[in-house]
Amino acid sequence: MTTFHGSCHCGSVRYEADIDLAAGTVKCNCSICTKLRFWAFIVAPTAFHLLQGQETLRDYRFGAQRDGHAFCSVCGIHVFTTVAAGPFVAVTVASLDDLPVDALMAAPVRYIDGRNDNWHTAPAEVRHL
Repeated sequence: MTTFHGSCHCGSVRYEADIDLAAGTVKCNCSICTKLRFWAFIVAPTAFHLLQGQETLRDYRFGAQRDGHAFCSVCGIHVFTTVAAGPFVAVTVASLDDLPVDALMAAPVRYIDGRNDNWHTAPAEVRHL
């Protein structure tokens, strides 16, 4: 477990997360993940700490309204998603500031077929994710 730091583009939102690189990353093909090109590390809520920017964060929810997609209201960067059903926090890989590229490339990737509510199986096509 390593503590990494992340932020939005303008720096209004900052966080730290304890990440197990060996647990790998997740890519999903649901409608929002596809449009965001969402790529994330999954962490326990207790492993995620918002350091600044609570007042700047906005929360987008759709469908069942259970997942909160947090983004900075100043620069628009999506930084994490909270999932009540997990419960877990999905930290966007792109918002991590101090994750070495070689460590990211060594982490396994798990694909999820969220488009078909099949959260435990990879979709047939993943090249676009």
